[in-house]
Amino acid sequence: MDVISLPVELDRKKLDSRYRIVEAVTKRARDLYHGAMPNKDSKAKKMTTVALEEVLSGAVRVLSGEAAIKAKEKAGKLIYQDMMDEAKQKASLPEEVTKIEKELQIYLQGKEEDVDENTPEWSTPEKNSQ
Repeated sequence: MDVISLPVELDRKKLDSRYRIVEAVTKRARDLYHGAMPNKDSKAKKMTTVALEEVLSGAVRVLSGEAAIKAKEKAGKLIYQDMMDEAKQKASLPEEVTKIEKELQIYLQGKEEDVDENTPEWSTPEKNSQ
């Protein structure tokens, strides 16, 4: 097993502690796992290593203090807005679905009538009586 050793150089202006690095890398690795695209080219194959490289290089912004609180509140508002939009879409969906269903039923009934009218008598199967 190859062990990769990354030099951890902590810029105290950007990241105030190793705990903050671990927290940021964990969140970024989770985002990468769920399909986010990497912000930086890397030779690493593991998502945690890519996330660590991104955080240490500054490719990912790490907020702390008041900026983090404001960003979290803003994200909460965006999530709430997305949930409200989804609820509105779900509320309007049944009307659209029922309209489509009605149109489909009318279309299918018309097709059944066409088939009944165009079917010759000799093609209908008869029951065998034994």
